[in-house]
Amino acid sequence: MVVQTRGRHKESPLKPLGAQPPPPRATGAPQPGASPRSGRGLPLKQPGRQLLCGAGAMRKGGTGRKGAKSEPQKPCRPLAQRVRELLGLGREGSLRGWRHGLQALIEEKGAFIVRADSKIWFTFILAAFAGVLHWCHITTLFENDRHFSHLSTLEREMAFRTEMGLYYSYFKTIVEAPSFWNGMWMIMNDKLTEYPLMINTLKRFNLYPEVVLASWYRIYTGVMDFIGLQTKTCWTVNRGEGLSPVESCEGLGDPASFYVAVIFLLNGVMMSLFFIYGTYLSGSRLGGLVTVLCYFFNHGECTRVMWTPPLRESFSYPFLVLQMLLLTYILRTPNINRGSLIALCVSNVFFMLPWQFAQFVLLTQIASLFAVYVVGYIDSLKLQKILCAHMASLALCFILMFGNSMLLTSYYAASLAVIWGMLELSPKLLKMSRREVSLWAIEGFAWLFGTVTLKYLTSLIFGVADDAHISNLLKSKFIGYKDFDTLMYTCAAEFDFMEKETPIRYTKTLLLPVVLVVFGVITRKAIKYIVWVLSQKDLCEREDHFNHGELFGWLFGKIQPKTLVFAILAIMAIEGSANLQNQWNIMGEFSNLPQEELLEWIKSSTRQDAVFAGAMPTMASVKLSALRPIVNHPHYEDAGLRARTKIVYSMYSRKPAKEVKKELLKLGVNYYILEESWCIRRTKPGCSMPEIWDVEDPANAGKIPLCNLMSKDPRPYFNTVFQNSVYRILKVTRE
Repeated sequence: MVVQTRGRHKESPLKPLGAQPPPPRATGAPQPGASPRSGRGLPLKQPGRQLLCGAGAMRKGGTGRKGAKSEPQKPCRPLAQRVRELLGLGREGSLRGWRHGLQALIEEKGAFIVRADSKIWFTFILAAFAGVLHWCHITTLFENDRHFSHLSTLEREMAFRTEMGLYYSYFKTIVEAPSFWNGMWMIMNDKLTEYPLMINTLKRFNLYPEVVLASWYRIYTGVMDFIGLQTKTCWTVNRGEGLSPVESCEGLGDPASFYVAVIFLLNGVMMSLFFIYGTYLSGSRLGGLVTVLCYFFNHGECTRVMWTPPLRESFSYPFLVLQMLLLTYILRTPNINRGSLIALCVSNVFFMLPWQFAQFVLLTQIASLFAVYVVGYIDSLKLQKILCAHMASLALCFILMFGNSMLLTSYYAASLAVIWGMLELSPKLLKMSRREVSLWAIEGFAWLFGTVTLKYLTSLIFGVADDAHISNLLKSKFIGYKDFDTLMYTCAAEFDFMEKETPIRYTKTLLLPVVLVVFGVITRKAIKYIVWVLSQKDLCEREDHFNHGELFGWLFGKIQPKTLVFAILAIMAIEGSANLQNQWNIMGEFSNLPQEELLEWIKSSTRQDAVFAGAMPTMASVKLSALRPIVNHPHYEDAGLRARTKIVYSMYSRKPAKEVKKELLKLGVNYYILEESWCIRRTKPGCSMPEIWDVEDPANAGKIPLCNLMSKDPRPYFNTVFQNSVYRILKVTRE
């Protein structure tokens, strides 16, 4: 036996893709920002666009945003003259001059390409360094918090609380199955999660990350076993305090270690993407540095992956950053190629598949793009191409999720359909309305009304009520609506309003003040453009000013405040370094002896087919570690599951014990795990379980909660078969 004792502390900017240098203006040509009415100069156009002869001129019959695509234009003559001079083609155009000019051009362009490639690679190296740094940071925090490397297999599984344990259980199922496809069949024909129902968990729970990771784990261990390399090292760890020693295995051959390692690696890549995104937006690696440092200085507010690795956003968040990078590139590029749209579609799929709430993020993105289109910053053709990518990704996710109806009946899907329809009708609307402001109001109202109406109709047609609680949740936020399901959400800190301390923490790191200043500058610039465009009658000239869907390039091109930026970063670092130090000072060691006793008793003292009910977090652990059937679980985004949980939680209501027992027997429950703390636990006024039930069941308000009665004497309807300081197992008596 080996007792392990280890220490606990184990300026050449990146050019935007597709950008071209602006050609020189011909002598006497009007300034691109000059207003033909007032003669006042407006800010110069953003760098990266090539002015064409007759810029802004549209094909005959064009109608503004919806007008036909502009004909390709030849470069302005000054650029052609410059090329001729470079090539030595004067009026005589001698062959010797042409040859020397061509040689000079090749040498100049070749040197430029080499320099550009070296700059790009240096940017990628810095991005990789940022990714490795973030990976090390979150890995260290996770290990310091739980001492994960020293935990036994059971302790590691218990560390995955609530829905984390539910998701990990399917990874475990595939890993421990005789074959990968056998494991896939087991999770697609699951009888343990919602007994006695058989459900396709791959359709219900966004489990593609677990499927992919399990396949990688099986491939990795298979290859390592084949070539004879050891994948893990096991130790006997003395836990002290009279506890029995446990075996703890380290290395990627341990399933739990492999699982969290891949998650942390993915989130390291996310930081690399943040650096590239910041560099691309600003046109300078300084922008990437600012992005990464602001993320680190506000790390506790930006992510929770270091505390809860298996949650769905841990897999989706990195792909959201990639998706935003691709979308920004598309908005900046005058001519969109098919590859960019395919990449956007794929990133959307990778973002939506792991996370059930990704659709709401994309809804806000689509709404923002529509608003940008309405005021004229992007044309209808570009927006339609982006919508096509979104629709294709939604269709792919619908297929891969085995026809998950929540995708088709979502606000996101409804918004896509409504905006597409409005783009088709926009030429008629433009003819009907002369005032641009009135048209904006009509389009905005039509989008909002159409999205809500279409979502309601599709849910009604398909009979989908799984996301009905989302509408009720919004109502509870704004008009004080209350019912059992909404209170189950709003009483949790994750779904409550933002804490008052959060903006204070953002202010201390200067993040909020800087963002407000930048937002104010951009808003002022946008308003100035909008006011100017409303005063113009020439659609061609207006198109020329509104065909770029971003303003950051203008902001950083206008001023180069490097000294100011470094000064702000230095001030940010004061509070930011303190925040990081507070994270590094978190030291703990996971231990949950009462739950360990509970799970060990279940495994040794109950039949394999014994059915359990209880609090959602505990049920996830029972399924994961004891492999017993359960009737409810923490994945609350299903109407049927919410109804089941309501029945199970009636143990904490004031209903009669006989009535509660009758409903539990209908679900086939053999054992009920009662947690006495749930009788009195109260996150805020009105949020204890008896108080929540008083809203749902006012007829029994004022009576003694049933859980208090069961804690004293559960007979004759239940019998106590196990009890410790936290848990009490009640066996449901059969009549």
